[in-house]
Amino acid sequence: MKPASIRSLVIAASLASAGWLATTSSTLAQEVTLRLHQFLPAQANVPTHVLTPWADKVEAESNGRIKIERYPAMQLGGTPPQLIDQATDGTVDIVWTLPGSTPGRFPSTEVFELPFMMTNAEATSRAYWDLFESRMKDGEFADVHVIAAWVHGPGVIHSRTPVEKLEDLQGMKVRAPTRVITALVAELGGTPVGMPIPAVTESLSKGVIDGAVTPWEVVPSLRVQELVSNHTEFGGDHALYTTTFVLAMNKAKYDSLPDDLKKVIDDNSGQDVSALFGKTQEQYDAPGRELAVGRNNNIITLSAEDVEAWKAAAEPVIANWVSELDGRGADGQGLLDEARSLIEKYTAAQ
Repeated sequence: MKPASIRSLVIAASLASAGWLATTSSTLAQEVTLRLHQFLPAQANVPTHVLTPWADKVEAESNGRIKIERYPAMQLGGTPPQLIDQATDGTVDIVWTLPGSTPGRFPSTEVFELPFMMTNAEATSRAYWDLFESRMKDGEFADVHVIAAWVHGPGVIHSRTPVEKLEDLQGMKVRAPTRVITALVAELGGTPVGMPIPAVTESLSKGVIDGAVTPWEVVPSLRVQELVSNHTEFGGDHALYTTTFVLAMNKAKYDSLPDDLKKVIDDNSGQDVSALFGKTQEQYDAPGRELAVGRNNNIITLSAEDVEAWKAAAEPVIANWVSELDGRGADGQGLLDEARSLIEKYTAAQ
């Protein structure tokens, strides 16, 4: 064979090898599709202003190698309390859920749901993340990879008849989202009815419940302002209650990611992300409240002095929770003291 022909073969082989390597390199640049499942309609505030921007940011920072499919309103099946198990067993890849939807399973998170604990959602979410890292990550949440942990803004009582004092709550059937808040409604004299948030609209319209406790931001998506005409807010430095959330990922799915894609998830996880989620959610309380104002609904704002009677009535909820966790060997009083200290720290720093 002539030298020129040999050179041509070598060049052709080199080009073919380069093409194979490029193809292999492209294949090795792994692309991942993650399914994000949650319980609210796509147009609700959290999907629109928290989950969608987060998913878009992850996709962008991965240069399109991570694709996040979004499934609102339990489109992949199951019920809201089953979401955490869907993330645990890999039925889906990521869920947004309330730990309190599975009563007693994540008892440490309940410390932030105790009455008159939270100040605002941003500071309390920072405190929640700190306590998650120190006390929950390798215990209650060991089976999932938690991306963010946060709370919503101040809880409000929305009711058919006005609630201006404790006595007005007597016997009223009130929807409560979690075990702690169910105990709170009962201690204050109401009749708690546990149910996931999507069931509130139908339950109010059919008279199954007389009212519900929710933050203002969820009011528009549930049409609460159309179904009741009274809304009771609590003055002072601490809210009646809040609810804890987590954005959790299947652990095996996270562990299977290449390091550079893990870094994308990690860069969009943690305390700052949790605080942003809480702050964002609370920011949308104002538009929800304005809808009620626009309908000339009766908005009752209890003074800090009025709230003192409610705080005193709620004390047994806190004492019972501490006693229960102490009974489990979980140091309820220590959790309570640490949570209060962290909330105070982050509130003062704002």
